[in-house]
Amino acid sequence: MRIAIIGGGPGGLYFAALAKALDPDTEIRVWERNAAEDTFGFGVVFSDETLGGIEHADPVIYSRMAEQFARWDDIDIHFRGTLTTVGGQGFAAMSRKKLLQLLQERCAELGVDVRFRTEAPDVDTLSQDYDLVLACDGANSAVRTKYADVFRPSMEVGRNKYMWLGTDLVFEAFKFYICQTPYGIMQVHGYPYDATGSTFIVEMHDDVWQRAGFAESASTTFAPGVSDEKSVARVQELIGDILDGHQILLNNSKWQSFNTISNDTWRNGNVVLIGDAAHTAHFSIGSGTKLAMEDALALVACLHEHPDVPTAVQAYEAERRPVVLSTQRAARASLDWFENISHYVDQSPEQFAFNIVTRSRRITYDNLRLRDPEFVAGMDAWYSRHERDRYGADGFDQADPAGQPDRAAAEDAAPPMFHPFRLGRLELKNRVVVSPMDTYSAVDGMPTDFHLVHLGSRALGGAGLVMTEMICVSPTARITPGCSGIYTPEQEQAWARVVDFVHSQSTAKIGIQLGHSGRKGSTKLMWEGIDEPLPDGNWEIVGPSPLPYTPASPAPRELTQAELDEIKADFVACAEAGARAGFDMLELHCAHGYLLSSFLSPLSNVRTDHYGGELANRMRYPLEVFDAVRAAWPAERPVSVRISATDWYEGGNDIEAAVEIARAFAEHGSDAIHVSTGQVVKDEKPAYGRSYQTPYADRIRNDLGERYGVAVIAVGAIASFDDVNSVLLAGRADLVAVGRPHLYDPHWTLHAAAEQEYRGPGADWPAQYRAGSRKPPTGRTDGPRPRLTLIREPDPGTRHARWRPAR
Repeated sequence: MRIAIIGGGPGGLYFAALAKALDPDTEIRVWERNAAEDTFGFGVVFSDETLGGIEHADPVIYSRMAEQFARWDDIDIHFRGTLTTVGGQGFAAMSRKKLLQLLQERCAELGVDVRFRTEAPDVDTLSQDYDLVLACDGANSAVRTKYADVFRPSMEVGRNKYMWLGTDLVFEAFKFYICQTPYGIMQVHGYPYDATGSTFIVEMHDDVWQRAGFAESASTTFAPGVSDEKSVARVQELIGDILDGHQILLNNSKWQSFNTISNDTWRNGNVVLIGDAAHTAHFSIGSGTKLAMEDALALVACLHEHPDVPTAVQAYEAERRPVVLSTQRAARASLDWFENISHYVDQSPEQFAFNIVTRSRRITYDNLRLRDPEFVAGMDAWYSRHERDRYGADGFDQADPAGQPDRAAAEDAAPPMFHPFRLGRLELKNRVVVSPMDTYSAVDGMPTDFHLVHLGSRALGGAGLVMTEMICVSPTARITPGCSGIYTPEQEQAWARVVDFVHSQSTAKIGIQLGHSGRKGSTKLMWEGIDEPLPDGNWEIVGPSPLPYTPASPAPRELTQAELDEIKADFVACAEAGARAGFDMLELHCAHGYLLSSFLSPLSNVRTDHYGGELANRMRYPLEVFDAVRAAWPAERPVSVRISATDWYEGGNDIEAAVEIARAFAEHGSDAIHVSTGQVVKDEKPAYGRSYQTPYADRIRNDLGERYGVAVIAVGAIASFDDVNSVLLAGRADLVAVGRPHLYDPHWTLHAAAEQEYRGPGADWPAQYRAGSRKPPTGRTDGPRPRLTLIREPDPGTRHARWRPAR
C-alpha cells in the first residue's frame, strides 16, 4: 500500500508512525513545507481517555510522551480577588515542539519518508499515484479549498479575540484568570507544559479588544512566525501583574478569532481530511492536537480492519464524526460562555467557579462530586445559604413530617434540585417541573381518566410543580381532535377533579397552560401523522398572516381586530375557569409557533398594521392577551409565559429578540419565563444536543432575572438529575422542566432522590409508597469490598496534585 501525507504536524506524523508500525511494507511519504524544528504554539493538553488510546496503539510513542508530561489535577479560578480550586481533573500536557520531535524520531526509526521544507505535489497527482492521500494541512487546508464542492466546508468565526503566548512562569495547575480592566473583562487560560514554562492564552470580546486599543494591529499584516510585539507589550501593561514579574514568551503570537470549521464529508475518493483540515473545536475544551491524533488512530485502525480503502475511510468517518460533533457541541458551548462572560461576573465567586468549570456541559455536578466531593459539598452548602438569603426562609423552615426537625438544616446537604422555591407567592417543595406534554387523549376537548392518572401519577412521583398539556381556549383553538380544553362547564369540572386529586394526595402544585394552536391547528394526532392536516379540514385555522406552516398545510386566514378581541376574551374566560378549578398557577403558551408565538416571529407575522413589523408591534397582541389574563387570574397565584427563544432559522427571532420579549413580559408582571426554542417554522435547523436549550434560559436569567425578579424555567433535552443540579447550581435557571424522563418514569423525581441518597422534605414520598423509598438491592457486587482490601487500598479522596517539576 502507498500512502501520501500532506502536512507533518502531530496528526500526520502519528498516523504515519502507527501505519508503518502495523505494516512495515506500507510505503508512506510525508511532505511538510516547514523545517523540522519549526513549530507554532507552546504546549498541548491530553485527556486520560486520549492517552489511554495512545498507550494501547503504540507503547513506544506513549512511553516517550509520558517522560515529558507535566501532570496535575487542579483547576484554579482567580476571580474578584478570590482563588477557588477544583481538584480531581487529571491533566497531562507537554511541549508541542517536544511532541513533534519524538514523533519525527519514531517515524525515522520505522522508515517513514518525511520530507521537510518541501511542498507536496498537486493533490490530483497524488491521488493518482497513491492508494490513500491524507490531508493534514491544518485549518487553512489547501486540499479542503481545492475540493470545496465535495467537502462542502462551513465556517463560523467567533466574536472573541485571542492570542497564544507563553510564559516562563511554571503554573502548578490549570489557571483561569478573570481580569476586570477599565475596558472590560479579559480572561487568561494558562497551563504548564514542562519544567520551563506554561501556555498563556489571552482572550477578550471584540468590543473589549477595540476599547483597549488592540485594534491598531488589525491593519498590519504579520508574516508567518512574526509576532505582534506591540499588542504583547499592551497585554503586559494591562494584565502582566498576574505573572508576578515573569516574562511573556512569543511564538507567532498575534490576534485571532476562533474559526469553527466543519465539513459535510471528510472524503473525496481516496483523499481524506483529518485534524484541523476536517474540523476545529475551541481551544477552551482541549487541543486540536488531541483531536488530530485521535483521528489518526481511528483511521489506521479502520484501514487495518477493512479490506479496501473506500470501505475503510467510510468506516473512519462513520466512527469519528459523532465523536467530533459531540466535541464541537461542547466546544461551542464553551466558546459561547467565554463570549458572554460579562453576563456572569456579578455572580458570587463560588457560583462563578462552578459555572466556568461546567460551561461545556461535559463536566457536571455528579461528575464533580466523584472528582472533588469536598468542592461539591461546599457548593451544596453555599447554594442553600444563597437561596435562603435570596428568597427568605419564611414558610420553608417548617417541621418535616418524615422526622426532619428543621428544613434549613436538611437543605445544607441537599442537592440543588431539592431546595424549595417561591414562585410569586406559590411555594414549591423542590425545583423540578413536569413539563407540559400534549397527550392527545381528550374527547371533544374533554379531559378523561387518562389525564387524571397521567398527571396524578407524576404528582405522586415527587415533582414540585406539574404542568398540564396546552389546554385550548376554544374548539377551533385545538391542535388536534385529541387536544383538551376548558371552555365548557363540564371540562372545568373534569379538570377540577384532576386538581383535587393532586392537592389531596400529594404535596405537588399543579399549573394550567393555556394556548391557541393558530396556524398549526386542525391536524392529526401525533402518532397518526404529526403536523399533517386532517383529511376533511375539520375546522378553519387562523393566524396573524396567511402563511401556511408546511407546504401541505392550508394557509391560515388572517385574523381581524374583532376576531383578535374574541380570542382574547376566550383566553380570559378559560383563565377564570382554571382559577375556579383550583389550579395553582397559569402559563400562557407563547412558544412553538402556536398563535401567540406566531405573532412574535417575523417568519409567521408579516402584517402591516400595528400588530406587525418591528418587534415592539409583533409583541403587542401577545402582551394584550397576557394583560387581560393576568387581570382575570387571582393576584396571589403566579403567571408564567413560555417562549421560543430562537426560531432556529435565518431571519427569525434570535436570543437578542428573546431577551426583549422576556423583558416585556416581565415588565407586564410575569412571574416566570419558561424558555423553550423553535417549532415556529417547519424547516428550522436546531442544534440538538444535551441541554441544548439551556444557554437561552441562562442568558435570559442572567440578563433579567435579578433585575426584574422574574424566575426562569429551563427545558429541553435535560434527561438526568445530574443535568438538573448542574443547571441550578451554575445559576442558569431557577426551575428545570423535565418532560420525556417523566414519561419513562412517573416517579423520576423520587427515584432521583433515592439515587442521591437524599431523604428530606424536598422529596416526600406518599405514605402508601414510603416503604419503597430506598433503592432496591441488586446483585452481591453492590456490597462492601473485603475489609483487608479496604485497609490495603484506602479511598484516596480528592486528587489535588499540582505540577511542581524537579529543579
